Amino acid sequence: MSRERAVFPFEEAEDRVSLTDLSSVLWRARELLELLLFKLEEEQLLLASNRSRWLAHATREVEVVLDQIRQTEVARAAYAQAVALELGLPAEASLGQLADAAPAPWSDLLHQHRKAFLTLTSEISTMADANRDLLTAGQRAARETMLAFAGTVETYSSQGKTVSGGIRRPSLVDEAI
Repeated sequence: MSRERAVFPFEEAEDRVSLTDLSSVLWRARELLELLLFKLEEEQLLLASNRSRWLAHATREVEVVLDQIRQTEVARAAYAQAVALELGLPAEASLGQLADAAPAPWSDLLHQHRKAFLTLTSEISTMADANRDLLTAGQRAARETMLAFAGTVETYSSQGKTVSGGIRRPSLVDEAI
């Protein structure tokens, strides 16, 4: 019995995880991934429009969603492990393996979840990369502007470290900035 609890944490037969429970937690994970994509897009709109006032709030909202995803992932892993054991698969079976072994109509539903996760994670990765590029460009522009007003120039040494150069020559500044 103690071995069974270590692998299968549900004590009574009616407490065992079903494919319905797994599907429910997968729906929740999908909703959270869609919310993360939305929050990243909000962050991107702020970055692209140079509206940094709300950027800290947007970043905090992304972090909150990421924390919720982590919590849901723990439940998903436990449910997937339990269902894998019920289906006679290894505890670490992938969602694709679970979908292949599950009876109809669960097989189709699990395959749809898997496809949605692949699509969402690809979109999230693309959006996160674009946001990172916008942040880097914004940081570079702010630094160059500050250096223009400070009167010095920073360059790179042969070792790749940032070094201050000499005094900058006079330059024109657009007062509209």
